[in-house]
Amino acid sequence: MSLIEIIVLSIGLAMDAFAVSICKGLSMKKMNWKNAIIIALYFGLFQALMPVLGYFLGTTFEHIVTNIDHWIAFILLGSIGGNMIKESFDGEDDKKNDSVDFKTMVVLAIATSIDALAVGITFAFLQVNILVAVALIGIITFSISLLGVKVGNRFGDKFQNKAELAGGVILIILGLKILLEHLGVFAG
Repeated sequence: MSLIEIIVLSIGLAMDAFAVSICKGLSMKKMNWKNAIIIALYFGLFQALMPVLGYFLGTTFEHIVTNIDHWIAFILLGSIGGNMIKESFDGEDDKKNDSVDFKTMVVLAIATSIDALAVGITFAFLQVNILVAVALIGIITFSISLLGVKVGNRFGDKFQNKAELAGGVILIILGLKILLEHLGVFAG
């Protein structure tokens, strides 16, 4: 996986955190940078840790699934992306809560990073520098989440559904690209 692909993947993964960050920003009467940084740190840290966990799960079972790894990546990324697209049309607004306490933030951070766990599993089957990938995922998610809090505080929930939709489309395209490359349709 190239550096550009990892960056694009990182942006796609960060869209759930961006959407929730917008909601957190919406719930703030006045922009609170300390809370915005706390929110971004939770999302960035969990988004970086989950692929590591997934990577170790994937490498443990690599010998079993080497011949079907591209299908696993395609199915995982496609289903995560499809779910994100579906959620972008749900219009549920149950994530509004201005609290940044440990319990609230851990639940949100885990919920928004489950897809990163699945991506970490696919990293085990692809040629990925896990340290670079994890660092980029964490930094990009932190930055996008910080931006999300500001956007939410400033502009309202106009962008939440669009962010989830874009993230879903990105993940599906990457999954399809991995599948087509392994099937020899085109070279990466």
